[in-house]
Amino acid sequence: MPATVSCPVKSVPRERHDRQVHTGASATSGMNIARSLRAEARRANERRLLVLAGDPDRTRERAAAALDAAGISSAETTVVGPESFLDCEHHEQSRAEELLGRTRTAVVLDAHEELRPDAVGRTVGAVDGGGLYVLLAPPLETWPEERDGFDASLAVPPFSVEDVSGHFRRRFVETLRAHRGIAIVDTGTIEQDGLTDPPPSRPVPSPTLPTDAWFRSETYAQCLTDDQRDAVQAFEYLQTDGEAVVVEADRGRGKSSAAGLAAGNLAAADRDVLVTGPQYRSAAEVFARAGHLLETLGVDFTRDRSSDPQRLSVAGAGCVRYAPPDEAASLPDGPDVVIVDEAAALPVRRLEQFLDAPAVAFTTTVHGYEGAGRGFSVRFRDRLAESDLAVTDVSMTTPIRYGDADPVEVWAFRALLLDARPPVDQLIEDATPETVEYRRLSAADLLPDEHLLREVFGLLVLAHYRTEPSDLARLLDAPNLTVRALTHEGHVVAVALLAQEGGLSASTRATMYEGGRVRGNMLPDVLSTQLRDEAAGVPVGQRVLRIATHAAVRSRGLGSKLLSEIKAEFTDHVDWLGVSYGATPELVRFWADNGYNTVHLATSRNATSGEYSVVMLDPCSDDGAALAARHGEWFQNRIAAVLSDPLDDCDPDVVRAVLRATDGERPVSLSEWDWRLVAGVPGGASVLDTNPKPFRELTRRRLSDPADATALSAQEERLLVRKVLQAHPWSAVAEELAFVSERECMRTLGGIVERLTRLYGDPWVQEELDRHL
Repeated sequence: MPATVSCPVKSVPRERHDRQVHTGASATSGMNIARSLRAEARRANERRLLVLAGDPDRTRERAAAALDAAGISSAETTVVGPESFLDCEHHEQSRAEELLGRTRTAVVLDAHEELRPDAVGRTVGAVDGGGLYVLLAPPLETWPEERDGFDASLAVPPFSVEDVSGHFRRRFVETLRAHRGIAIVDTGTIEQDGLTDPPPSRPVPSPTLPTDAWFRSETYAQCLTDDQRDAVQAFEYLQTDGEAVVVEADRGRGKSSAAGLAAGNLAAADRDVLVTGPQYRSAAEVFARAGHLLETLGVDFTRDRSSDPQRLSVAGAGCVRYAPPDEAASLPDGPDVVIVDEAAALPVRRLEQFLDAPAVAFTTTVHGYEGAGRGFSVRFRDRLAESDLAVTDVSMTTPIRYGDADPVEVWAFRALLLDARPPVDQLIEDATPETVEYRRLSAADLLPDEHLLREVFGLLVLAHYRTEPSDLARLLDAPNLTVRALTHEGHVVAVALLAQEGGLSASTRATMYEGGRVRGNMLPDVLSTQLRDEAAGVPVGQRVLRIATHAAVRSRGLGSKLLSEIKAEFTDHVDWLGVSYGATPELVRFWADNGYNTVHLATSRNATSGEYSVVMLDPCSDDGAALAARHGEWFQNRIAAVLSDPLDDCDPDVVRAVLRATDGERPVSLSEWDWRLVAGVPGGASVLDTNPKPFRELTRRRLSDPADATALSAQEERLLVRKVLQAHPWSAVAEELAFVSERECMRTLGGIVERLTRLYGDPWVQEELDRHL
């Protein structure tokens, strides 16, 4: 335990919550705050927040003294910050995720060198009921004006850290002063004591055991709330194929423990349980509870700690094992059950792949940095409902780690906007492109209007599979970001987050071209480093980071309306508008319909989303047009080659959409010999395998700029992609595209080649074709 450190802390008696500054009290009074906070927290089974602001050395001394006075040992404490000033567990803010799935009596977040919003979100939930969350910070009055390490990460070129505003921290400090249960000692002065005089916590009665349970009774004896019992019982459905269970809850409700109890039972019954999630450490609670239950049940099993991640293997065929999402999506080794932990942190396309499992469960945080539960429910639930799985829903609301009136949870939700959501459907359901107003929203507009800020951020959450507290700080402080929105009667119905990129100095461009790390500027980076165009960083652009339309008014043209307004605003001020995203046919068509053209398709899948990312540009100036033209040309030059190698598994409908979204007519360039080879295929005089190149050139032209849009069906274009561009074996192509035989597949391709030859071949080529038919 750290030694008590005497330090001058001033206070005088006052009315609780009076924020007037007082002076003249002793250090003992300050330590009494920590002691009183802890006593009140324990009595109410809640948590309290203690802010110690001022000189770094003094606040660290006061933190040691406060924890000592509160009776919290070093074994129960974790310091998160630049240095370990207490004899206890320590992590830097960048490693705050080490506290995921764990509980501590005290967590000290040292924010003197930087305040990472994600670190706040990850650490505040680790404090147990009766514990203290201690925040060390510079003097609160000047803190928003200072620039720290996190601010430096927001200063992407060509901006400097001086261009970063302090809006997030200013709002953060305001929430500290406004919320219950938060004591503030600022530069030795007690500003507020944080005491709330709550009633003592009432014991939570143990849940009754279900009478019709399949899981062993010892399982339900480990449940702490009725919510957790109901969730565990819902997992019983997973013993039968064709079942899906969805468990939604805020943090600290015990959903991962419930999943672990279920996994242990299923493994004991010889089921192979595959657990996946964004990170193994966030799913560690599933393994801990499963292992503990197996021990309780007396089941013979081995815990393989030599492997990373851990694996629990029962003496029979049962096991509980982990695989990251990109591996788990292929259902390796044929699991009986899949449990997807923190499902809202994974994109819809990835989640859809788990619907092929015999039985599957999704646990997700409704509000939290792990992901957007609302996004999960809006964007994925329709796909789940359309599946053949029978779905059981469970909602867990009762906290387990602390009381349900915990003021620190209320503060964290507001400070980090963890529960931000768009307006309710009824307020905007009549919105159309004709009724909305285009708005340029600055931080000055958002900060004083909490409802507007929550609606904007709530919609942005839906635009991405994972939104974190740092995204709120970027929204408010990053000098390269701007927000544009459409509002209907004052409520946000569509929103876009834009990032300025390009306009880079010669030295920055050289650093980027030579492989050096340059923050931000994603599109210039891709075009410079991967595609070797050092000049790509010269033109200035606006990249659409996220765009979202309220679910209640989708398919009305509001997204396109917002993009057209953005184009009108920026067209005279930038060289290009751009976007990069995980390609799906629907999304590519949306962006193409709004004037964006393909210039790049990534050759490796995103490990989390499972999608290939596409880069698209909409030029606004001559320089932007030149950039788009040369990269569009290079894309068409290389696409056939990469589709037969790194992109040979890309969805053919994605390939069709991406090629259709290229700009400009590029004529077919075949030699006389190439044409003779092509013209001989329909009649059987030659074969494609002699030289696939001319056939790929014809296919590229057909898909990117068709001379006759009705000449081929969608299925025939898929055949061209799979066989000609991606070089799949005839047997695989025939099976995938449901041809009755390989011979029928070949005949169909011959007919396609004939039509393309007649569309693009000169008269002598037609004669060559007719000669063999």
